[in-house]
This record gives sequence, C-alpha cells and structure tokens, in this order.
Amino acid sequence: MTNDVFREFVRKVGSGSHTAENLTRAEAATATKMMLLGEATPAQIGAFLIAHRIKRPTGEELAGMLDAHNQLGPKLQPLKVQQPVIVLGIPYDGRTRTAPISPITALLLASAGQPVVMHGGDRLPTKYGLPLIEIWQGLGVDWTKLPLFKTQQVFEQTKIGFVYTPEHFPLTKTLWEYRDQLGKRPPLATMELIWCPYAGDAHIMAGFVHPPTEAMFLEALRLHGTTKFTFVKGLEGSCDLPRDRTAIIGLSSTTASQELERLHLVPREYGFTTKNVPLGTTEELVADMREVLAGKSTELMQTALWNGGFYLWRSGISPDMQTGLAKAAELFSSGAVAAKLQELSCFTAIPKTN
Repeated sequence: MTNDVFREFVRKVGSGSHTAENLTRAEAATATKMMLLGEATPAQIGAFLIAHRIKRPTGEELAGMLDAHNQLGPKLQPLKVQQPVIVLGIPYDGRTRTAPISPITALLLASAGQPVVMHGGDRLPTKYGLPLIEIWQGLGVDWTKLPLFKTQQVFEQTKIGFVYTPEHFPLTKTLWEYRDQLGKRPPLATMELIWCPYAGDAHIMAGFVHPPTEAMFLEALRLHGTTKFTFVKGLEGSCDLPRDRTAIIGLSSTTASQELERLHLVPREYGFTTKNVPLGTTEELVADMREVLAGKSTELMQTALWNGGFYLWRSGISPDMQTGLAKAAELFSSGAVAAKLQELSCFTAIPKTN
C-alpha cells in the first residue's frame, strides 16, 4: 500500500513539462518521510529525486520537506537568551574554489554574545567539497563524536552548536547514497539550507546561487511562520559574502508588509579589495585561519572582517556596517575570538582511553 502512495507522488512530479503537478505541503512532507524511513522502493526514490529536480520545487513543497525534517530530525533546545539564535544554512557538499570563513564568523559572533547553530556532515555528493566539519577538526574542535545531549551542553556553555547529521540525524544517510548515484543535487539540498535544527527563536541565514531559490526560501519560511531571515547570494551558495562582486542580500522586512528588503553591499566602498581568497589545501586554510585568530593582517583577515562586520550588524550587536567592521577588528585584535576557540576546544575534547 505504501508503494502505491509513493508511486502517485512520482506520477505527479514526473509527468513531463506539460502535465506534471506540484505536490501539496502535506504530500511533500509524506513523500520526504517515506524516503527517510525507507518506505518507498529504491526505484521510486531515485525516480522521484531526479523528476523533482527536473520539475523544480515550489516553496510549498520545501515547506512540506521541512515539516518532515522537523518531525523526524534532531533539535537543539532553546537557550536562555533574549536574542534569536542565528542558524547558518550552508551547502552540505562543501567548497572547492573559495576559502570558507563561516567557522570564524561563528566564533566571532559567539565571542560577542550571539549564539550560532551550524549543521552538516562529511564530504558529500555531488561536489565532495571541503565540509565545515573538517575545518572545525583542523581548528581542534571535533563535533563528530558528540551525542546530541553533549552538543547541547557545549551549545549552552559556548553559544556555538553543530548538529552533525551522521550522528544526530542518521536517517538522512541513505538519501546521500542516491545523490551520489544520480550525480545531481535534488531539491532536498535546497531545503537543507533553511532547515532549523533549533527549537527556539531563530534567525535563518541561508546562502543561495540562483535567484529563483530566494523566492522559494521566502515562501517556505512564511508558511512556517518564520519572520527573521537573511538570504545571501554568497560564495558557492554559502552565507559567506563575496569580495569580488557586490553582495546581494535579501532581508526579512521590519514592517507588516512582509516584502523582502534588498541590500547591496559593495566591498570597495568599505575599503576592501575586490578578490576572493582561493581555497588551497585544508591544512593551508586552517593555518590561514589561525593567523586570523592571532590578529594578523592577511587576505583571509579581510574576508573575516567583511563578513564579521556584516553579521555583527545583522544580528543587532552593532548599529551599522561601519560600527560592525570596527567591532570585528577589535574582537580579533583583543584575542576574544581566539579565546572563544580555545573554550570550544576544551568543551569538545574527547576523553582519551587507556
């Protein structure tokens, strides 16, 4: 019977450009749960994933996928803080061309009192790029061995949490095998960017590449009643602001109109050179990040300041970009960000066994 139900979902999304139908929110939620729980056959799951990619998802369908993840997936519990927790939505398949800065951004924000949640896994298809988890490990923070209750404790103590999906949401593992075999990123990869594995008041910050994605984000989050969000046309689909072009950013409206507010940030207008730092080896990136944490003036420090200033402003810690940039520089030079990493390393250390 369950196979018949899922076959109907495949029929709807896979009937071609003229007759294909969109799923309702409830249908998308059911389809996602059936895939995660293995209730659909392998042939059905493969067919659905590729057909849905060709059709392209709607915001309502993404909302349904989020419903399934919220029902089956993990959530860090609310902190006793006044401000919303920032949740950074970054592509799970990593980076291959430009140096990531988001772990440094998270440390910076936490050192200023702003809690941050990140999420993701290991090297994953289709890009198999450098994932966040390996950067954290290079910096001396290993999230991979922590059960969710321990991650919660670290989050409460340091204001940084990382939901490591292979450990905390193992139901997703099977679907990654399909992604590898298909060689294409299905709409689930879009949904992951706005997934919120935090049970309290959250500010969703998600990266994107293609403009239509932003509209899908907007509809899905509105259906979920999310009122605080930031969409960044960032480096390789991440939340990292580019330096080689104007940063195009969508902001949740502060008015009742619910219109998306548009922000354009030009790096050179704030004194930054217009080039991105290329990604070398993981070891080189970690060494460069340690120089940033030591307060050294490097190209990666320019990226860290550019991003740090924006996110300090966007989180409400700083009243404007210029003040945010000055605050970021102060936090790096004072050693506050390096101290936050040291604190995090101590709390995430795995006890050695004899």
